[in-house]
Amino acid sequence: MTRPPGPWWAELPPAAGAAVMATGIISVGLHLVGHEDLSLAALASAAAVWLVLAVSFSVRFLRDRPRWHTEADTPPALTAVAATAVLGTRFSVLGWQTLAWALLALAAALWPGLLYAVLSHWHRRMPGGAFLVCVATQGLAVLAATLAAAGEGDWPAWAALVLFFLGVMLYAEALVRFDFRQVWTGAGDQWIAGGALAISALAGAKLTASPLWTGGAHHALRAATLVLLGLALAWYAILLGAEAARPRPHYDVRRWATVFPLGMAAVATLSTGAAAHVRGLHTLGMVLLWVAVAAWVLTLAGFLVTRTGGGARPEGPRARVSPRGPAPPPR
Repeated sequence: MTRPPGPWWAELPPAAGAAVMATGIISVGLHLVGHEDLSLAALASAAAVWLVLAVSFSVRFLRDRPRWHTEADTPPALTAVAATAVLGTRFSVLGWQTLAWALLALAAALWPGLLYAVLSHWHRRMPGGAFLVCVATQGLAVLAATLAAAGEGDWPAWAALVLFFLGVMLYAEALVRFDFRQVWTGAGDQWIAGGALAISALAGAKLTASPLWTGGAHHALRAATLVLLGLALAWYAILLGAEAARPRPHYDVRRWATVFPLGMAAVATLSTGAAAHVRGLHTLGMVLLWVAVAAWVLTLAGFLVTRTGGGARPEGPRARVSPRGPAPPPR
């Protein structure tokens, strides 16, 4: 017997986790520029959506195990790790260290299994979601480094350093497999190609600001962070140019994977400016942050239109292009 469809929130695909990532990182950015009330409102929204997705995916695990396993093999499944890490980072900055530790433990528990499942199903010509292997890993690095900066011990900073280098290596592997045609044809997740570098730069900025590394180690981390940020901003310019040349205005759940890199670019620029003592980056970061906020508002509006029958492209899990991306070429 075919089970009748549940409520819309129960049918959300793993890619919806990017909405939590986008809202959470914008909350971090708003905090960095002093808009605390807006930051807390964004944090509350991100936490609420995270809870909805956690319930949805838990119910799916219990009631529809084959679908759950199929989705766990795809890169968007790693948004569970990244979203949890982003929330934990904001809660740590807020001073809620116990909750931040709990979220780090949850994200760290999910990370190896999901990462292995995704890597074991990789192929050539992957969509932008492939870079989530880097984003999830660097999300753990950022949260661990944030906890270390909050006085929670030195070992999280050392763990963050290991995760930072691993994340960079995973980025290189994803870049080899990325289908560069997605820059022109992607539905939104192509932006993760730049967002993964931006979160790598943020992890580098957190490590650069740590007193654990001095002298040559500090200078190496600072240089690596500036290079990563420069590459992330180069991707930003390329992807923005592609969007202008070939607009894709229709709403798609993967557009939240556009908002997240926009917000992450802003936060990485602000944090790198502070850690590397480059004043001009603060102004640039503020401009990028308000661009990300505008994109968040537009994407939310698109989502609401789909919920009220506004005629946008269907976004149900059965109607959407497979999260695995284009099929590999025949051998």
